[in-house]
Amino acid sequence: MITLRRSADRGFADHGWLKSFHTFSFADYHDPQHMGFGNLRVINEDRIAPGTGFGTHGHRDMEIVSYVLEGALAHKDSMGNGTAILPGEVQRMTAGSGVRHSEFNHARDGQTHFLQIWILPERGGLAPGYEQLAFSEADKRGRLRLVAAPAARAAAAGAVTLHADAAIHAGLFDGAERAELALPPGRCCWVHLARGALTVNGQRLQAGDALGLVDEALLTLEAGEGAEVLVFDLSR
Repeated sequence: MITLRRSADRGFADHGWLKSFHTFSFADYHDPQHMGFGNLRVINEDRIAPGTGFGTHGHRDMEIVSYVLEGALAHKDSMGNGTAILPGEVQRMTAGSGVRHSEFNHARDGQTHFLQIWILPERGGLAPGYEQLAFSEADKRGRLRLVAAPAARAAAAGAVTLHADAAIHAGLFDGAERAELALPPGRCCWVHLARGALTVNGQRLQAGDALGLVDEALLTLEAGEGAEVLVFDLSR
């Protein structure tokens, strides 16, 4: 079964300093038909205006992944981390038993454009944690590069560790570049197109569109036009 989620059908919030599209229900946007997918709970496409950002606030019991598309995201947290997340980098923060953090765009001009992703952890009460890795364009060109996964798989692939039954692949596709991914039985898959255009299992997607796949054996990505895509392998 394939479910199409068009970009224009997402929730949207305009806070002035922040413009955010919500793939799933979040904050004041509530849609009982889109509460998440498997153990994936949030994909927010955020654009932060120059000199603004999210002030210090808290989270618990969630794996939070940031994927920057444009600009820089300045991160600080109660674990003592302070860094900038740049395009091509993947950040994972384990909120666990409780963490406080802030995220800012310190640029004088130019927005920060990124995806904020929340995944349910394997269990509650984990120790808070942080990890950040960079993946080159060459790593993702014409293929699906594993960028986040559970510990053993992440270590083998040089990916960010997720404390969740989930894996994330990232890919860049143009022209004749094509990739396939076998989908294990009993799991589900979410495909989010961050940029460009791409055909996924026969469906033509534009930036912001997504597909949910259940009981499909194979994922096929082809005919990309400046496409940047994230693929989530998820528990149901």
